[in-house]
Amino acid sequence: MKRIVLSSLSLAILAASGAAHAQSSVTLYGVIDESIQWVHNDANNGNGNKNLVGLYAGNISGDRFGLKGTEDLGGGLKAIFQLENGFDVNTGKLGQGGLMFGRQAFVGLTQEQYGTVTLGRQYDPLVDMVQPLTADNYFGSTFTTPGDVDNNDNSSRTNSGIKYVSPVLSGFQFEGMYAFGGVAGSTGSGQSWGAAATYAIGSFNVAAGYFRMDNSSNPAQRDNSWASNATSGAMFDSQINNAYASAKSIGNASVAAQYVAGPFTFGVRYANVQYKPDGYSAFQSTERYNVAGGFFGYQVNPALLLGLGYIYTHGAGDTSASYNQVSLGADYNLSKRTDLYALAAYQHANGTQRVDATSTDTAGASIGSYGYNSASSSQEIVSLGIRHKF
Repeated sequence: MKRIVLSSLSLAILAASGAAHAQSSVTLYGVIDESIQWVHNDANNGNGNKNLVGLYAGNISGDRFGLKGTEDLGGGLKAIFQLENGFDVNTGKLGQGGLMFGRQAFVGLTQEQYGTVTLGRQYDPLVDMVQPLTADNYFGSTFTTPGDVDNNDNSSRTNSGIKYVSPVLSGFQFEGMYAFGGVAGSTGSGQSWGAAATYAIGSFNVAAGYFRMDNSSNPAQRDNSWASNATSGAMFDSQINNAYASAKSIGNASVAAQYVAGPFTFGVRYANVQYKPDGYSAFQSTERYNVAGGFFGYQVNPALLLGLGYIYTHGAGDTSASYNQVSLGADYNLSKRTDLYALAAYQHANGTQRVDATSTDTAGASIGSYGYNSASSSQEIVSLGIRHKF
């Protein structure tokens, strides 16, 4: 153990520094979410469907730690920043492709009367405004769209983004974002842009928006992650949409509404997502995913929340397939910072999926954003976990 000794002079300097920055604050925070998970019909091992039992991190909340802070600049203006890391508690590895601050990294200015401007790696407007009204906000990946084709589970983050968020005006708030592709002579290559708005009155909330992300215009730079050639990471979490990784662009129009009546919460949502090709794509026709979902939450008591969710996803255009998914959840708070949860989901698929540029196959199930690909039309997942926030 290292021993640290502070001299009287050092203590005096620290005290003076604290006095000079009394209007500033920096917060260290984080989440550790771990579970025991059982999967029926997982074919990722290449030997056909098998049962899988193991530890899985980040069911409801992705594991993370971060720093966020503010500095009062006077006149109601504040400087803000946030640096947020993602990691796998089972291996200690960095998440988001090994990025140091892969979840968020931005700096900006905020003023209560005029709103907030931030620059850096951030969530898009749909994640900020529409996603909080969906079941994923309460129960995570088990309640999200198959393959996360509409980014309902935050699979994608956006680099080099400029974001503006308005103040709340009579229950109304809006947000706009643009991310520079950064390619000389080709401004639109790899760019992302979008906007969303939300309105709240009493116990009713509604939000809607559109977000578009472009792949590189250079065919040699097309890959499955989009990480090195586009501002937004793509949502290719399973066999449901993996074959569309060479898309020229992805456009996502989403809307959600939520109503709270005492201990009951009701929510509905809809998304239309279009994976569009160009001459360099490995598919020729636009694949459209229409996603419709609903959920019901019951706050049994201050500690226990129960949830039921249903999602219908239909892909059409290039191929035609549909996915019906039912999810159950229970979350019990042991304290303000620690909770236990139980999650379960069943999915049934039918129709045809694209496998690669030249072939298709019978649609296989793949629940939520987990990436477990079934070689059959059905799949089930059960998770028992613990989450701690600090």
